[in-house]
Amino acid sequence: MNEHTPAAVTEQGGTDEIAFERRGALAEIELTRPKALNSLSLDMIRHMDPKLAAWSADDSVSAVVIRGQGEKAFCAGGDVRAVYDAGPRDTDLRRRFFAEEYTLNRRIHACAKPYVALIDGITMGGGVGISVHGSHRIAGDRTMVAMPETAIGFFPDVGATWVLSRLPGQLGMYLALTGARLTAADAVYTGLATHYVPSDRMAELEEALPSAAFEDDAHAAVADVLADFAGDPGPAPLAEHREAIDRCFAAESVEGILAALDAEGSEWAQQTAATLRQRSPSSMKVTFAAIRAAADRDFDACMVTEYRLSQAMTARADFFEGVRAVLVDKDNSPAWNPARLEDVTDAEVARCFDPLDVPDLSFAA
Repeated sequence: MNEHTPAAVTEQGGTDEIAFERRGALAEIELTRPKALNSLSLDMIRHMDPKLAAWSADDSVSAVVIRGQGEKAFCAGGDVRAVYDAGPRDTDLRRRFFAEEYTLNRRIHACAKPYVALIDGITMGGGVGISVHGSHRIAGDRTMVAMPETAIGFFPDVGATWVLSRLPGQLGMYLALTGARLTAADAVYTGLATHYVPSDRMAELEEALPSAAFEDDAHAAVADVLADFAGDPGPAPLAEHREAIDRCFAAESVEGILAALDAEGSEWAQQTAATLRQRSPSSMKVTFAAIRAAADRDFDACMVTEYRLSQAMTARADFFEGVRAVLVDKDNSPAWNPARLEDVTDAEVARCFDPLDVPDLSFAA
């Protein structure tokens, strides 16, 4: 570790939901909604995006670090409850929320500077979107990563189709369809996290980052600091099932995946099949098509497709029923429509990918 003098705070700002700070060449973001598990609101997005844009263009900023307040969560997701509360007729909120969230995801993806996400806690949905596209994702003992959207009648978005389609083997399809929850070891194993640092050393890591030797190579400077803290998270539970995942989730349809799992016969396969049979049939078929298509598309094309899907899926009854069952009434007993995979037609899935009647998502040069 370098022995530079700790940097002084030179800039502060934010709102009740998100805070910004500068310590020397390090710019810092803190999500400050711990009671809401730091879920990402539209107001937070609207403060974070221009701040990150300014820092990206500021030569005095060498790196960015983002963390969630409290010990439970980094960020439990985008605030889909707000979309639910607005109702199916509020198309304006749906357009604005997802367009602005996806624009922020792209800005993180395009950030040339080190972007260090401390994902020590629940990291789901929108929380994955503001971490996984950065250069460094640091998992801790409290880390739990998941993309659980098929359980609420939605699909893995925030750039996840691009990310998941590029994971080794069939891990991405498995995570996308099941919403499986990953430990720190699993997150490192899949590549969703780049490093593991014990939770009791996270604060020390945060204090060390502002003093990194950023002058010559900021990425190398962050790597040097992380080398002093990163450790071995231990065996990844997911690795035990990797061969079966690659075998079963390589099927050419969701129905084929279920048939392969049923034929596999192991306890893991039976549990996985049972999980899939609880998910929205429409969401699973749309997700399957989206992950397969994303493998051959660049990031921006994936984001445009995700935006089309976001508008189509949040207009459907399954989204409102899924959010009701999981986040509102919490009975975890959604009544999906259609209720069976065989009743979800290819034409119905294809329509979700159609260009919108309003302008597609576009990005400034």
